Amino acid sequence: MSENEIRVACVGAGYWGKNLVRVFRELGALSLVCDTDGARLEEVAGDTRSTTSFRHVLDDPSIDAVCVATPALTHAKTARAALEAGKHVLVEKPLAISSREARALAGFAADQGKVLMVGHLLWYHSAVLKLKSLIDQGELGRVLYVYSNRLNLGKIRREENILWSFAPHDISVTLGLLGEMPERVHAQGGNYLHEQIADVTVTTMAFPSGVRAHVFVSWLHPFKEQKLIVVGDKKMAVFDDMSADKLQLFPHTISWKEGLPLASKAQAESVPVETAEPLKAEAEHFLECIRSGSTPRTDAEEGIRVLEVLDACQRSLETGDPVSLAPSSVVGHPYFAHATAVVDEGADVGPGTKVWHFAHVCQNTSIGSNCSLGQNVYVGPGVTIGNGVKIQNNVSVYEGVTLEDYVFCGPSMVFTNVTRPRSAFPTGPEQYAKTHVGTGATLGANCTIVCGSRVGAWSFVAAGAVVTKDVQPFSLVAGVPARHLGWVSRAGHRLSFENGEAACPETGQRYTVREGSLVEVDGAGLQDLDVEHRAAVLADAAEGAR
Repeated sequence: MSENEIRVACVGAGYWGKNLVRVFRELGALSLVCDTDGARLEEVAGDTRSTTSFRHVLDDPSIDAVCVATPALTHAKTARAALEAGKHVLVEKPLAISSREARALAGFAADQGKVLMVGHLLWYHSAVLKLKSLIDQGELGRVLYVYSNRLNLGKIRREENILWSFAPHDISVTLGLLGEMPERVHAQGGNYLHEQIADVTVTTMAFPSGVRAHVFVSWLHPFKEQKLIVVGDKKMAVFDDMSADKLQLFPHTISWKEGLPLASKAQAESVPVETAEPLKAEAEHFLECIRSGSTPRTDAEEGIRVLEVLDACQRSLETGDPVSLAPSSVVGHPYFAHATAVVDEGADVGPGTKVWHFAHVCQNTSIGSNCSLGQNVYVGPGVTIGNGVKIQNNVSVYEGVTLEDYVFCGPSMVFTNVTRPRSAFPTGPEQYAKTHVGTGATLGANCTIVCGSRVGAWSFVAAGAVVTKDVQPFSLVAGVPARHLGWVSRAGHRLSFENGEAACPETGQRYTVREGSLVEVDGAGLQDLDVEHRAAVLADAAEGAR
C-alpha cells in the first residue's frame, strides 16, 4: 500500500451501508467491514476483511477512517468512539439525534484534529451544485419560495420518524441554497402505522429574508418522488432526481394588467449537469479532506444547523404550534457563526473561523482563517486579527488592537484603548492608543493589556498580570505591573539556561540571550518579527546596557 492510501472501515452494512461499502471498495480505500449480522456481513463484505465486533475496528491501527451507517440513535456514540480511537469519521445523516449532542461531538473532533463529515448526499449531486451556482449568480432573480417532496412507499422505520429519516437532505439543501437559517418553523404530520411514529409530515419554514419554504416527506406514497423547486422572480428551477433531465429552468414571467397578475408560460430549458454518482463523489471528498486537512463541504457545523432546524420541527410536531429559532446565522460562508452570534455586514472573516455563542463581530474588521472566537467575545470595528488566533470566552477586542497570527487570548482577559477613560469626558478614535500583539503570544486569563503597549512575538503574559509597557519577544512576564521573570520557547516552555544556552524540552530548539534579547541559535530568533518592533527591542536593550 502507498503512503498516501487511506484505509477505511465501514461500520454498518445494511440498507444504506452496503452502498458505502461498494463505493469505498471501488475507490480502493475499503479495508474492513463491520456489522453485527454475520449473514449480511458475509454477503456484503465479499473478500474484504470483516468483523462483527466494533472494538476490532477501534483497536486496528491500520484503519485511518471510519464510515458510520448504523441506526440514527447510535450515530453520535459510534462516531465519538471512532474519534477517541484516532480515526477520521464520515457519519450518515443525521449527525446525532439532537443539536446539543452534535455540538459536543463537533467540539471533540476539533480537539482531536480529525475530520468529521456528515453524509448530506445532495451536496455532492452535480445538479444541486449547479442549482446553487445559478442562484448565487442571480439567474433566478430574487428567490421567493422553495418547496421539496421526498416521497416513497417504504422503507418504513421504527427507530425514527419520517421527519428524521427523509427530511434532513431537503432541509440541508434549502438552508444552503438560501444562505440563511429560518426564524420560524411549523411542522404537522400523521401517525398512521404506529401511534408514536409519524409517517407523513409537512414542514413550513419562514426565513428572515421573507422567503418561505416547505418540505413534504412520506413513506406512505404510491410512487417514488424526489423533487425540489425554487421559485424566483425571473425564473423557476426544478431539480427532479427521478427524471432524466435532473435540472430544468422555466423562464415563466408574471405581468400586471389592470391591477391583475397575468402568468406567461415559457418553454423549459434543460440545464446540462455531470452524471457522476453523488455517493462516490461524497466518498472521494471525504478522502480528499483527510489528505489535505481541508474542511468538508458538509462538515459538523453544517450538520448542526440541520439538527437545530430538525429539533425545532420535532417540537412543533409534538405541540402543533409554530416554533421560533434563535436569531439566524448566515449559511454558506467559509466561516461558521453560531445562530446566536452577530457578524456585521462588512466584516471580513476567513475560512475555517468559528464565531461562537453570543459573539459580536463589528463591521470593517479583518479576521484571518481558522480562528476561534468563544462565547460573548466582542470584536470592535477596525480590529485586525491574523490566522489561527484563539480568543476565549468573555474577551472584548477594541478598536486599535492588532493580533498577529496564533495569538492566544485567555478567558476574561482585558484590552483597553483609551489611556484615561472618563465617562464625564468622552473620547473618540483620535484619542485611542494602539495595541499590537505579536505572533504566537499568549495572554493569560484575566490579564490586562494597557493600550499603547506592544506585546512581543511568542511572549507569555501570566494570568492576572497587568501589562503597562512593551513586552519583549519570548519574555515571560507576571505581576502588577507585569515584570520580566524569564524566557519561554515558541512552544511556551520556560527555559533553563546552562553554559549560556537553553533548549525547549518539547521541540529541542536551542536559545541564547544576546544584547538583552532571546535569540534562537539557528538564527530564526528575531527574523520573523516586524521590523519596527525588532528595532525597538534592540534599542531598549542598548539603552539598558548604557
